[in-house]
Parts: sequence; structure tokens; C-alpha cells
Amino acid sequence: MEIIIANKSHAIYAKIICETIADSANVRGTGIAKRTTDYIIQRMNNQNAVIALDEGKFVGFCYIEKWGHGRFVANSGLIVHPDYRGKGIAKLIKEKVFIHSRLKFPEAKVFSITTGLPVMKMNSDLGYKPVTFSELTKDQSFWNGCQTCKNYDVLQRTSQSMCLCTGMLYDPQKVKEPSKKISIKVFKRLKQIKQSLFLRNSFIKLTKLKNEK
Repeated sequence: MEIIIANKSHAIYAKIICETIADSANVRGTGIAKRTTDYIIQRMNNQNAVIALDEGKFVGFCYIEKWGHGRFVANSGLIVHPDYRGKGIAKLIKEKVFIHSRLKFPEAKVFSITTGLPVMKMNSDLGYKPVTFSELTKDQSFWNGCQTCKNYDVLQRTSQSMCLCTGMLYDPQKVKEPSKKISIKVFKRLKQIKQSLFLRNSFIKLTKLKNEK
């Protein structure tokens, strides 16, 4: 198996990448920002993506996108084909795309938003810290990409200040500070708190509407 920087020759994998991302989200029942094959191919053409292959068979993928005039870089769309899950490949892809991001955009802050606990743990191991959405890019094009996510209404109701996703940030200006890894239990608790908060707010809103009728 090889994990390499994707290029134009890998456009043939764009369709299966999009399908695998969508299928994974449906199985987990989580929100996802959908991407088209053209969008994935553009990332490949710009060498802003990492792909894992096993003798020509698709294994996994992740892409890079810059925001805020290059001040921020996001690592998104991390996916591993079902046939290769449970082998630690996602972590290898995540490490590869993170290193590529740092080399290609050394001054940029690298961020990620996700509901997935494993991804949060991988981010933490690389030096990312949980942050509020206000510390992420203000580029509206990025947030517009969340419109296809089933949780987009939550993001709208909070004026893009928070959602069920957790924002995580790697700031190259703070790499000299001691890095303390966060346990998966902490991320799990954070996720539970967010879910409980939004469920409570939804219940209050529904009750209010019933009382007004």
C-alpha cells in the first residue's frame, strides 16, 4: 500500500471517493458536507490531496483547502474504504495530509471540524487544540460548504458560533508550547454535552410553539 500526494492521474478515483464519504455518513447517521467529483478532482489537480492505494485499488483519501487568503488551511474529507478500516490507515493518511499542509502552507493555521471521536483523537495527537468557531476562518465560503450537512440548521440558529461538530486548530505560532494530548473520554464528554444542549433547546422551542397555538 502507498499513501501519496494525489495528482491529475488520480481523477479516476473521484467518484468512488465521493460515494465512500456519503455511504460512511449514512451508516454513522452523522452530518456531512457533500462534495462533487469535480471538487475532488480540482483538489487533486492542485496537489492539495492525499490518496492511499493498494495496487491500484482505492484505500483512503483526504484533501486540503485554504481559506481566508491562505491564513487558514483545512484538512477535510478523511475517508477509508470499508475493506481497509480498522487497520490504522486513517491515522497514516491524517499524518500525511497534515505534514503536506505544513510544508505547503507553513504560516497557515490548520483546522478541522468533525463529529467523529476518532478524528478528534488523531487531531489531538498531531497538536490540534479544541477551539470555538470564532477562532476558525471567517471565510463565508467555508461555512457555505456546510449547507449539505443535515445539522446545518443548528449552525444557522447559532449564527455560526457553534454546532454539533467540534472545531480543532493547530496554530504554528504556538508549537513551542507544551502539548498535552487529550483523552478520547474528554472528547466523548464534550460531544455528549453539545448533543444534550441542542436537544434541550429544541425541546424548549417546540414547547413554546405549542403554547402559542
